[in-house]
Amino acid sequence: MNSIMDLKDIQWAEFMFIDIFDIKNGFYNKKPNPSINGKIPFIGATQNNNGITEFYTLSDIENNSKVGYGKNEDIGKKMFNGNCIAVTNNGSVGFAYYQKTDFTCSHDVNPLYLKDYELNEYIAKFLISTIEKQRVCFEYARKWRPKRMVKSKILLPINEKSEPNYSFMELYIRSKEANTFEKVKKVINERIEKVTVYKDIVALNIKEWDVFFFNEIFPEIQRGKRLKKEDHIKGQMPYVSSSALNNGIDGFISNKNSVRIFNNCLSLANSGSVGATFYQPFKYVASDHVTKLENNKFNEFIYLFISTIAKRLSEKYSFNREINDQRIKREKIVLPIDEDGQPDYDYMENYIKKIEYEKLTKYIEIKTPNG
Repeated sequence: MNSIMDLKDIQWAEFMFIDIFDIKNGFYNKKPNPSINGKIPFIGATQNNNGITEFYTLSDIENNSKVGYGKNEDIGKKMFNGNCIAVTNNGSVGFAYYQKTDFTCSHDVNPLYLKDYELNEYIAKFLISTIEKQRVCFEYARKWRPKRMVKSKILLPINEKSEPNYSFMELYIRSKEANTFEKVKKVINERIEKVTVYKDIVALNIKEWDVFFFNEIFPEIQRGKRLKKEDHIKGQMPYVSSSALNNGIDGFISNKNSVRIFNNCLSLANSGSVGATFYQPFKYVASDHVTKLENNKFNEFIYLFISTIAKRLSEKYSFNREINDQRIKREKIVLPIDEDGQPDYDYMENYIKKIEYEKLTKYIEIKTPNG
């Protein structure tokens, strides 16, 4: 598999979208209220989370009408079969995702079903890479609705019959993934060794919890310092701002003057994506949109546990209501407690170790051939 030919060594040809895909229209669907027990994905016009914006039960979807009230449509019009590629035609136009299971979606999404060949996740990943090349042709004001999509073209590898070479596509992606896995396997195994020893703990819903002020948990709370974009000097130190993506990293700089550099702490977005919280194990430059939460007695596992709870602040605040220095000190956080009513940091550490160990070993098992 490692000897598979390079992309430049195979012939390519243009095809019409309509000849390759059965293009379905999404449903003009008002999202139901968030569901606690939902397992059916709702695909929307986003570039994140494989297009998933929420999960619902079949009942949620069935009972929710087009605009939230009035005439309802048959469930068959709202649900789509899995094993297809969902493409956003509005908003984040041109992003594509493989959907393995059945789903519901908005009219800002077009499900594409492969014609004349059985789709799988590997072929889908190859096709997605070519579909997303179309993004340069569209933007929020120029939608990629079906009337444009049927006229669109796609460039694909071909076989000796000048037909799409789906076998090559599958082998190519399998080869790439196998090579990538071998590169990261060593790192994953090293991480497994770090978390392999942990104590048995009770479930979260059995553990006792209590409320604490942020400044009780974090002796050091400090806002970063403003650094205008035009003053950034390119470098290798992460610049953390209010983004909810990529661990909050918004670039890499080398500025040393008039900046605040933090290390081994939590970064909390106090504006923008308010509440986005990440553990930062390295030195980084913090913008004024980020607040440092630090306790020098914490290790990475305790930080990771608390970060997931601190993110709940996003439910209270918004882009127009920031977490200023006074508010953060008055904010409260709910944490598991020990027999003395104090935060049970030992429990938090072992909980994260257990989760990591189970997830990483499962990943290795799934990815290892004949594992």
